[in-house]
Amino acid sequence: MKVFVTGGSGYIGRSLLRILSERGDSVTALVRSDESAKTVSDLGATPVKGELTDATVLREAAAAADGVVHLALTGDERSGEVDRAAANALLAGAGGNPYVHTGGSWTYGDTDGFADEDAPFAPPMITAWRGPLEEQLLATRTQGSHPVIVRPGIVYGQGGGLLGFFLGEGVQAGAIGYLGDGTSHWSLVHVDDIADLYARALTAPAGGHYLGVTGVSVQTREVAEALGQAAGIPGRTRSISREELAGKLGPLADALFLDQRFATTKAQDELGWNPRHRDPLADLAGGR
Repeated sequence: MKVFVTGGSGYIGRSLLRILSERGDSVTALVRSDESAKTVSDLGATPVKGELTDATVLREAAAAADGVVHLALTGDERSGEVDRAAANALLAGAGGNPYVHTGGSWTYGDTDGFADEDAPFAPPMITAWRGPLEEQLLATRTQGSHPVIVRPGIVYGQGGGLLGFFLGEGVQAGAIGYLGDGTSHWSLVHVDDIADLYARALTAPAGGHYLGVTGVSVQTREVAEALGQAAGIPGRTRSISREELAGKLGPLADALFLDQRFATTKAQDELGWNPRHRDPLADLAGGR
């Protein structure tokens, strides 16, 4: 299969490129710099120079592929606007071939117990644009397009992602932070497992939408304790207020303070996804 990937040199993208290469796919990946080009080349992909704002580059690269995975995000105040334009360009280029789009579990807001893919959206401000964009993309299947949505939980593993931030901050402060009283829940997914789901989503039916979570929810105090083990400062944790976290991460703090638990096997049932990492606390304590 010929696959075009945006964000291939990023955290999830590197794991995805390894998986696609191992299964024999021919992969092209959007890159902005020579450094990123080397990263994707080393992982077996052919770099395509361009920006997320280059609609022509995106459309042509998507048209030359049998499927597209869109992982990249600017991560700034332009995220929603740029993602919408990039998604439409990629979807147009993909035609009737699979276009796998990145959503996110935060779009569901506080879940008030366990939720699945069909729960209503109640996003924090930082991800409020995702829901309308996903609805627009999914609606195009009636016009012959093949949109698929993957909504990852909080991604961890290999020392990266948001939990890498908490680890780094904690080591510097001498205590790992947890949120508020530490009882709110995060739904975690290992970077290698979510990358496997993206690869499988290329074979999903048009209109498929999947939560990328393992069904294991952990309290933020438990996460802090596990990170403390990995950092060599066991038992040294502290509470972080919403205001303190907002001072470091801005509006992202509201998303991290969500209390989310999910119960779904849709990706397992429909795509055969079988996450290997089902004990995130043990993974985090062991630095995996």
